[in-house]
Amino acid sequence: MTSRLVVIPTRRAHSNHAEVARSIGVDIIAGRYAEGGRLPGDAELTAMFGVSRPVLRESVKTLVAKGLLTTKARVGTVVRERGAWNMFDADVLAWHLDAGIDRRFLNDLAEIRLAVEPRAAALAASRRSEADIAELNRSMERMRREASDSVGFADGDLALHLAVANASGNLFMRSIGNVIEAALRASFLLSAPVETQDRETVLLWHQRIVDAIATGDAEAATAAMTEVIHNGLRRHEGFSPLSGAAPAIPAAVEPGEQS
Repeated sequence: MTSRLVVIPTRRAHSNHAEVARSIGVDIIAGRYAEGGRLPGDAELTAMFGVSRPVLRESVKTLVAKGLLTTKARVGTVVRERGAWNMFDADVLAWHLDAGIDRRFLNDLAEIRLAVEPRAAALAASRRSEADIAELNRSMERMRREASDSVGFADGDLALHLAVANASGNLFMRSIGNVIEAALRASFLLSAPVETQDRETVLLWHQRIVDAIATGDAEAATAAMTEVIHNGLRRHEGFSPLSGAAPAIPAAVEPGEQS
């Protein structure tokens, strides 16, 4: 299912060519330029954006490097298939938030999390430091004191997951967490446990992650992290994109920035 759930605007780019790349990238991800289709010609695009040809070419180069476009002699600039897009690129992820998150995006995000985060939790159980435990406890304290549907609660949730990745001691796991930070934050906001029982369940399983890591129980840490991800996915599935009940989400996310 690809029904749109919610748009989460990200911050504007800081240069002309980056802003043009962002605009075209969002249009590609939103389907306004179809996969396999050609972009308009240079003359049309330079007039559309009010930029020079060198600026446009630099923008196209950026999108080619991120896997969204390819240039072909005597054909022009063509949109590549979705499978070629670099989903670990911070800009590409941010553009998905601009274009609108759908169920496919959330499911794909949950699947990559299931492939990485339970193992990160297991490693954290054997490698964590006292500083790591302190950070995990601070994150739990923030989740407990914030309203479930608040930005503060989502930020506490995000901080906990990033702390687990950091405690794993694995540089790749740390990097993945940092790259998908904006997407995780959006996911947590969308799956806010607004019902009392849901909130208690979320807090319980997150606390189990912390406790298992603190006591060095890798198996329990793996199981708790897996349950947390599945629980969030179940709450996503319970949200109807046709209801119009999209949660209030501030336009505040920029790749690599943590609140």
